Amino acid sequence: MTALTSTDYHFLNQTAVYHGKVRDVYFIGDNLLAMVTTDRISAFDVILPKGIPFKGQILNGIANKFLDLTADIVPNWKLLTPDPMVTIGLRCEGYPVEMIVRGYLCGSAWRAYKAGAREMCGVRLPDGMRENEAFPTPIITPTTKAEIGEHDQDISREEIIAKGLVPADEYEQLERYALSLFRRGQEVAAKQGLILVDTKYEFGRHNGQIILMDEVHTPDSSRYFYSEGYEERFRQGLPQKQLSKEFVREWLMQNGFQGKAGQTVPEMTDEIVAGISNRYIELYEHITGEKFVKELSLTEAELTERIRTATDNALATL
Repeated sequence: MTALTSTDYHFLNQTAVYHGKVRDVYFIGDNLLAMVTTDRISAFDVILPKGIPFKGQILNGIANKFLDLTADIVPNWKLLTPDPMVTIGLRCEGYPVEMIVRGYLCGSAWRAYKAGAREMCGVRLPDGMRENEAFPTPIITPTTKAEIGEHDQDISREEIIAKGLVPADEYEQLERYALSLFRRGQEVAAKQGLILVDTKYEFGRHNGQIILMDEVHTPDSSRYFYSEGYEERFRQGLPQKQLSKEFVREWLMQNGFQGKAGQTVPEMTDEIVAGISNRYIELYEHITGEKFVKELSLTEAELTERIRTATDNALATL
């Protein structure tokens, strides 16, 4: 199984490139970009040493599905999908914050709550909550956008506005968009027997208009529980059966890695890599309701060339 972990393209009218944790963004002319979703995987803001086969195709496919399903809520950046791992879209000026929406108390929020925290990003949390319990209403806990190698930092609504990171009226609109997108994501997930637990959204501006950017409702940006069995597991205090990247973080923590200085990423055996790949495929099939078809015959060189040809051909039409 081939995993694409790095790219070095020179697309038609390319002006610059940015290599992120998972996505490589190629800037085209003044107004466009081509985003290649690689098979890299990150956790605790660290890029892990091995890629996950099919992960890029899965993330790009789910993100594109939800960009289409939410276009009536907020305009988004997508224009074309010339390859399963590529999206071409509008180049936007991104806001310096990510909008994290949480419907349930779990993951890092639960770890902080269990340690005694009762406020997150300026949002007061009720006492007496249990792990995986639903909030009375979804909450927004924004973070600053980190540079490569740095960690995202929690920040409150008040700090964002006071520091001038986002004008107050625009931030209020971002909150409204984020909550509407989350409700739509929960509705779609429910039809597939899943619960959208939490997620993140990134927004930018293009020609004075707020635009939804990046990925939407993928396993890298979101956490899902299975609806079936949720209530029983919650009553018994058992871990929820979930589809998200949290299982990767849990595996890393069990092996002594949380992204802190001096810690070493545990060995990613072929079995571990295959297991992660299968979990991503499982989520794709559940959230889209479609069968995922593996392309096992492609070498890395063939995959690289497929992406280059399809992207250049698409750019020539714009």
